[in-house]
Amino acid sequence: MALTNVYTGANGSLTLASEDTPEGQDASKVLTTYGITTVGRVTGIRIQVQTELEEFHEVGRRHAVSLHPGNIHVSGTVERAYVNGALLFLLMGRGASPSNITEPYVQPTFNMTVALNDPAAPGNSLSLELKGVKFQNWGYALPEDDVVMENLSFKALTIRVLDREAPEGGGEAVATAPDFSEDSTTA
Repeated sequence: MALTNVYTGANGSLTLASEDTPEGQDASKVLTTYGITTVGRVTGIRIQVQTELEEFHEVGRRHAVSLHPGNIHVSGTVERAYVNGALLFLLMGRGASPSNITEPYVQPTFNMTVALNDPAAPGNSLSLELKGVKFQNWGYALPEDDVVMENLSFKALTIRVLDREAPEGGGEAVATAPDFSEDSTTA
């Protein structure tokens, strides 16, 4: 199974979340105007998943007797992002267009796919897919005669893992994942 391998970080792609929401409608207008789906490339990615575990104590005991899962928060930062003009419009929403500033305007939603590679087995790869990504803070540094650097922080709704393992003897990588279709809580 490929999840036991050591991976090196590569980069990630940023795509528009084309949903049936006000954010998705604005995104489809930008897609139509520029004729693109990928609006940026991200590197230096840090992803954090925080689970609020609740401890329950019994009277007379010093240690917790159980831990119960709470809310899950997905967030992170991006150190460098290649940004094209479409992304700049989407970061600010309708507020980036000087001719169409009608309040309130929606904040765009993105999907971020982070690619991880296995240097020992080139056919194996792992992808982290973050859905419902919204950028919280955006910093832009424009040094003289140097590379433009960006720093973004974000929050996401969900994260999932796509594990692809190359079959013996070569061929197309096959995605593997555990099957959680049976409800184990009712047994």
